[in-house]
Amino acid sequence: MTFENSKYSKLLDYKKIEFPFGNVYIVDHFVISELNEGIHVDFAMVSELIGKFSEDISNDIRIGYIANRINSYSFEPQLWIDFNNDYDFLIASAVVSYNDFSYLNSSLEKHFFKKSLKRCHSLDEAIEWMSSLDEFKKEINSK
Repeated sequence: MTFENSKYSKLLDYKKIEFPFGNVYIVDHFVISELNEGIHVDFAMVSELIGKFSEDISNDIRIGYIANRINSYSFEPQLWIDFNNDYDFLIASAVVSYNDFSYLNSSLEKHFFKKSLKRCHSLDEAIEWMSSLDEFKKEINSK
C-alpha cells in the first residue's frame, strides 16, 4: 500500500517530494520512501536524497526512516555502513516488505545497519512502530 493510499496520509501532515527514482514523504519525525520499480540504490542516489534535505538536517535533528518497498529494486547493503559513517541523524529504520524475497533482503541489510532496523509486513506496522519509539516520545513530550 502506498503512503498516499493509507489512512496515515489523512492523519499526518506531510510534504511530498518527487524524484526521478521515486517519491519521499516527510512527516514530523520520520521520512517514508517509495522508490520506483527496477532501480538500483547506490551512494550517489542516497547523496541526492540527503542533499535535498540538507537545509532541514542539522546536527541536532533526529529522525526515523521507513522504506516502503512497494516496488522491487536493488539496494547495496554496504550503503548502511557508509551512511552510518557519514551521517548520524537517523534514530531507527523500518523496511516494509511485501514479499519473501524483499523480507530476506531486509534481513541481510539489518546486519549492516548499526541502529535499530525493523522488518515489517505493512506500512501501518512500520508507522506505528516508528511513532512508538522512546526517542520521539521524549521529543514530543518536551515541546
